[in-house]
Amino acid sequence: MSQTSDRTQRELFEYKGKASLGQVVPLGLQHVAAAIVGVITPAILISDRCGLSAQDKTVLVQVSLLISGLATLLQLFPIFRVGSGLPVIIGVSFAYVPALMAIGGTFDIATVFGAQLCGAAAAILVGLFIKWIRPLFPPLVTGTVIVTIGLSLYPTAVRYMAGGGSIETNPQFGSWQNWLVAVVTLLIVIICNNFGRGIVKLASILLGMAGGYLLALAMGMVDMSASADAAWFQMVEPLRFGLRFEPSAIVSLVVMFIVNAVQDMGQYSATTMDSMDRHPTNRELSGGIVANGLVSAVGALFGGLPVAAFGQNVGIVTVTKVINRRVFALASLVMVVAGLIPKLAAALTTIPQCVIGGATVSVFASITMTGFRMVASAGLTPRNTSVVGLALALGMGVTGVAECLAGFPTWVTTVFGSSSVVISTLVAIGLNLVLPKDQAVKQN
Repeated sequence: MSQTSDRTQRELFEYKGKASLGQVVPLGLQHVAAAIVGVITPAILISDRCGLSAQDKTVLVQVSLLISGLATLLQLFPIFRVGSGLPVIIGVSFAYVPALMAIGGTFDIATVFGAQLCGAAAAILVGLFIKWIRPLFPPLVTGTVIVTIGLSLYPTAVRYMAGGGSIETNPQFGSWQNWLVAVVTLLIVIICNNFGRGIVKLASILLGMAGGYLLALAMGMVDMSASADAAWFQMVEPLRFGLRFEPSAIVSLVVMFIVNAVQDMGQYSATTMDSMDRHPTNRELSGGIVANGLVSAVGALFGGLPVAAFGQNVGIVTVTKVINRRVFALASLVMVVAGLIPKLAAALTTIPQCVIGGATVSVFASITMTGFRMVASAGLTPRNTSVVGLALALGMGVTGVAECLAGFPTWVTTVFGSSSVVISTLVAIGLNLVLPKDQAVKQN
C-alpha cells in the first residue's frame, strides 16, 4: 500500500503522470487562486479607461477568463507545433496594460483590438525566429523594460485606491472611505504574503480582495445591479467591439508584443530549469510564443486582451515541483467554465476600484522588483547602469511631462509620449548595442 501511495505521489512530479483526481483538484485550484486576479483586473482597467458600459465590461472579463483557459490548454496539448508542451498557466497580462490604456484613452477600444491583432502577428513571427531575435534582449534589457512596466503602473494603482476616475468625474474620488478600503485590502495582502503559509500565502492577493470587498459591501460601496441583470450562460460573439487600425497604436503594441515574447521565454526557462533540471528547447520556446500570439490574435476578434505566461504560477511550480499537466488542465477548465457564465463575470466587475487598487499596487511592486533582480543579475557596472538609468530617465521622463512632444506630429506623441515602455525599450536596446561591452577582469 505504501509503495502504491509513493508511486501515486511521484506521478505529480511527472508531466504526463497519471495523478489522481484527489491530488489534482486542490493543486489545480491553487493555480486558479493565484491567477484569477491577474486574469480579470486588466479587463476591468481597460474597460474603465475606454468608458465601456457595464455590459461590455462584463464581456471583457468573461472573454479574459475564457481565452486564458484556452491558451493554457493549447500550451499543455500542442497542435501542429503550436504550444510549448510545458506546465504553465497563461492569462491576460499586466505587462500590456500601460500601452493598452494609453491607446484606449487616446482612441477607443476598437483601436486597442486592431493594434493587438497586428502585435499578435509580430509575436508569432518572433516565435518563429526566436533563435535570431533573442540576442537583442539579454537580461539587462528585459529587466529594464520590466522595471519600466512596473513603475508606469503605480499611478494607475494609486488612482484606483483613491476611487478611480478623477475629482471631476467621481465625486467620491480621494474620499476617506475609498482609502480605508484600499489600505485594509493592502494590509491583508501584506499579512497573508509575509506571515501566511501554503495556500494562504499563494492566494494573498485573492484573500486581500475578498476582505476589501466584504468591507466595501458593509459600507454600501458595492453596486450589484450588473450581476443581477446578467445571464447564466452566453456564448461570446466575434467583432463585438470592432477593429480599427491606427499606425501609431500598432507600433506601440508591436514593440510590447516583442518584449513580452522575450519575457515569456524567461518564464518558460524558469519553469524547466527549476522543476525539470533542464533548459527549454528551441521548439518549446517557439511553440509557446507562437501559441500566445495566436490566442492573442483570436482574442482581439472576440474581446480578449493579450495573454502571456503568469509569473506567479511559475513561482508555484518552482516551489512545489509539481508539473503534472492534469493539474494545469483542471485549472484551465475552471477558467473556461467561468468564462461561459456571464453572471460570474458580472459579479467580478462589481469589485470597487479602491479594492482593485489596494490589491494591485503590490502586484505592480512585485513586477518592478522582478525587473530590478534581472538587471542586478547582469551586474551593476558603469556601462549597465548607464543603459538602465538613461532608458528609465527618458521613458518615465517624457511620458511624465504633458505635451513635451507638442511640436511633433500626433503619431509621435501616440507612439512615444503615451507609454513609457516603448521609449525605455528602444533606448535600452540601442544603448546595449552601441555602448562598449565591459572588459573581463584579467586573473593573475
